[in-house]
Formats: sequence, C-alpha cells, structure tokens
Amino acid sequence: MIDVHCHILPGLDDGPDKIEESLEMAETAVADGITHVVATPHSNDRFWFDFTHVRRLRDELQARAGNRLQIATGCDFHLSPENLARLRKQPRQFCINQHGYLLVEFNEISIPAAMDRTLHEMQLSGLRPIVTHPERNVILRTHAERLREWVRRGCFVQVTGNAITGAFGATAQQIALQWIGEGMIHFVASDAHNNRNRPLRLQSAYDVVADRFGEAQARALFVENPRAAFEGRDLPYVPEVEERLAPPRRKRFFFF
Repeated sequence: MIDVHCHILPGLDDGPDKIEESLEMAETAVADGITHVVATPHSNDRFWFDFTHVRRLRDELQARAGNRLQIATGCDFHLSPENLARLRKQPRQFCINQHGYLLVEFNEISIPAAMDRTLHEMQLSGLRPIVTHPERNVILRTHAERLREWVRRGCFVQVTGNAITGAFGATAQQIALQWIGEGMIHFVASDAHNNRNRPLRLQSAYDVVADRFGEAQARALFVENPRAAFEGRDLPYVPEVEERLAPPRRKRFFFF
C-alpha cells in the first residue's frame, strides 16, 4: 500500500517531536504492508512550511529507515490567502513527490463560495487538487453536493483509513463508506500523526473496503491511485460520480 498523507517528519507540526518517533512510525508502516509514504506536514496559520527544511528531514529519515520504506514529501495545504500566494510562486514544492497532485484542506468553520474559483484556477495552472478528509469536515458532510460538484469538475478526494474503521466515530465512518460507494473517493490515506492514537496503518481499512466493495476497488484506493499520484501520472481509477438529488439550499450570508 502507498500512503499519500501522513505526518511522519519530526518537529514540524503536530506530528512526532523527535526522529526516533518518526522511525517508530516507519517501522509500523512497514509491518502493516506500506511500501511508500508521502510526508505531508501542515502549512497553515499555526505551522510554517519550509521546503528546504522538510527535504532535509526527509533525507535524514530515509537514510535511517533504509530502503524498506520509500519516503517522499508533499504538504497538508490549508487554503488560506497567504498559502495561495506562496503556491503561485513555487507550486511543486507543496505537491506529492513534487509532481502535480496537491492535498488541500478546508476550514471547518466556513468555506467561502470563492473557493470554487480557487480550485478551478489551481486546475488551470496544472495542479490536481485532492480534498483531504471531508468525512471529518462538518461543512462538507452537511453540504455533500458541493464536494460532489468539485469531483465532477475534476478534483479528487481522500478519506482517512481510521474513519473507515470507525475510529473517528459512526458518522464519519458511515459517510466515508457511502461516498466510496457513490464513486466520490479516489484515495484512502492514514493521516498518521503518531504511534499511539493516529498510527501509520492502512491494512484494517483496506480489509473493510475489500470486504464491502471488492478487492479491485480496495487496490484502486490504497495502491493504484496512490502510486499514480506518487509518480505524477493520471489516475487509473476515476469512477463516474453517482447522481443524487441535492436538498434545497437555504440562503446563507457568509458561507456558500
């Protein structure tokens, strides 16, 4: 399996503090059957993303972990005005393995209507946005029609393995599985932060998806699509999004 979203590098964000903890996470990943990971530290109003420092830590971790686990870098990219200004100048440093796929994280308080245009502008510039863990975002859970429209327009979606197994609660689990069945999901990733309650494991989630949707779909979400993103290729699995009747939209003055 290939994990395109994890916080394995030390001292950068709310992931591990020391490289010894990072090595423990790497051992957990190898034991779980993960062969490649993308270290994706946060870039938001709390954590500053310094590409040179990220790459130095990645090189150190790779040297100490050996060749059993291939480590690349990307970013858990928060869609703020400051980040978007940086993205326009040096987009590839934020992307998965410095190709075109970019993990994008939305605010849980508001998602302005202008974000539709922002995502479109990213695509026009050659980037391929991947919306991260919407099953854990209250706004996107309650306004799934908006996420569905982004997918129709060519964006991709990643859900969290622990959500599929129920670790983030019954609601997140039910919605993640529902969206997989509707063809809205392209990746499952760990979003690992530590070896305690957010470990770098995917096998249990893979088993749930394989049991419910079949081995081929599990391989698409955990192996084939992640490998394509890791290598910068078109995704082999891009299903048609199931049409669903959207609920009536109420007027909102600040959001949507």
